[in-house]
Amino acid sequence: MPIKRTDLTGVKTTAAPLSTDLFFKIKEDILSGRLKSNQKLTEQTICDKYKVSRTPVREALLQLEMEGLIENVPNRGAFVLGLSSQDVEDIYTLRKLYEVQAVKWAISRITEDEMDELEETFEFMEFYTMKNDLSKMLNINIAFHQMIYRASHNRMLRHLLSSYQVYLKHHKKTSVDPVLYLNEVLDEHRQIFQAFRDGDIEAGIRAMEKHMDNSKKRNF
Repeated sequence: MPIKRTDLTGVKTTAAPLSTDLFFKIKEDILSGRLKSNQKLTEQTICDKYKVSRTPVREALLQLEMEGLIENVPNRGAFVLGLSSQDVEDIYTLRKLYEVQAVKWAISRITEDEMDELEETFEFMEFYTMKNDLSKMLNINIAFHQMIYRASHNRMLRHLLSSYQVYLKHHKKTSVDPVLYLNEVLDEHRQIFQAFRDGDIEAGIRAMEKHMDNSKKRNF
């Protein structure tokens, strides 16, 4: 059984394997820009920064390379790739396709309990929009989409879309105060939720396509 860790500097404390904790921390540092593109990552530097041994570092670096966030160059070492503007553009395009597919499956497969959860989550969205609580709305927004992923009852799709959420949450380029968009975002989710209530797949597709297009405009 993995031991729960409490002594890692800067690394999220969980009961997961040490290399997994380290992977998520370095990933967060890359996506947030704390680790810059083309920056060299040496095993010793990571060991010193996160107070870990070389074995979990090597495992974490392999995971990061598999996700395309770093590149191992023979005889030179590992370098941060990060996400280019083209990468982000492509992720938005792919996310739209998969979000639409998730809605198709979810509307046809959602259970009664899942529908109750979705309704409760949407009610929280209404409440926090009324309070102009941007932080809570961002979290509830993620939860709303996660419920759609679960209701699709497709594990691979859920994993893929969850990864896109992580990548895109760090890409916020708009110069406009996000609070000004809260009512607009709420209305887009209301249309998606109504499609679930009505069991209307076509309406769900239209609502999700509109939401994805507007999300990209708001964040580019």
